[in-house]
Amino acid sequence: MKTSTNNKNVVISIRQLFKRYGKNHVLEGFNMDLYEGETLVIMGKSGSGKSVMIKCLIGLESHDKGTINIMGMDMDKINADQLDELRTEVGFLFQGSALYDSMTVRENLEFPLRRHTKKFGIIDDASPLVLEALKSVGLERAIDLMPEELSGGMKRRIALARTLILKPKIILYDEPTTGLDPITSKEIVLLMKSIQETYKTSSIIITHDVDCARFISNRMILLVDGINYAEGTFDELTASEDPKVKAFFKA
Repeated sequence: MKTSTNNKNVVISIRQLFKRYGKNHVLEGFNMDLYEGETLVIMGKSGSGKSVMIKCLIGLESHDKGTINIMGMDMDKINADQLDELRTEVGFLFQGSALYDSMTVRENLEFPLRRHTKKFGIIDDASPLVLEALKSVGLERAIDLMPEELSGGMKRRIALARTLILKPKIILYDEPTTGLDPITSKEIVLLMKSIQETYKTSSIIITHDVDCARFISNRMILLVDGINYAEGTFDELTASEDPKVKAFFKA
């Protein structure tokens, strides 16, 4: 199943991606395109390789075979400096938020600005950028709190603000609603949709959350047996008569 892309530019392209851990074959020729301004949701059973794939995208995991191209750059051919620069354009929201426990919210948000000086230069006072990012997630008042003082939903919002502070063109979300109660999950999904509409980012969302996929996706990929087994809109996939697709959504 294919979905119209209105001739938009491809910002991420994956071709024939393989990844194995010993005898465990995780990715077996996975293919994917992400289009400019698109929200692509990738779903699959636990252990199907979704999180491995997204980590391969940004170099946190190495792949065995295949090609990954991000905004015209071949990930197998770029050097360390180019990879560091590319990571300012590709934001990553980790499943566990990954805030630094010893830093305040302010310091957590200032950290990427001080690390990636090529994009913004050396900033004497990062407060305006920090406050702008916190405002985008509705948590300006949390600026001087420690991570231990935040709820799970607040941590996820702060992590998203830290992702946004570098003004990335692409955002990768790894299970953004996992571990959150239904109300907080809905708030995070609404926030993600608002961010996509406001900043015009291209997004990949790895999730088990069917409600999240229904609400936010422009297009979906179902990852089965290490490949992009089915593609389409949410309605197209849920209406599919394919036994594996039907079994996934029934479960």
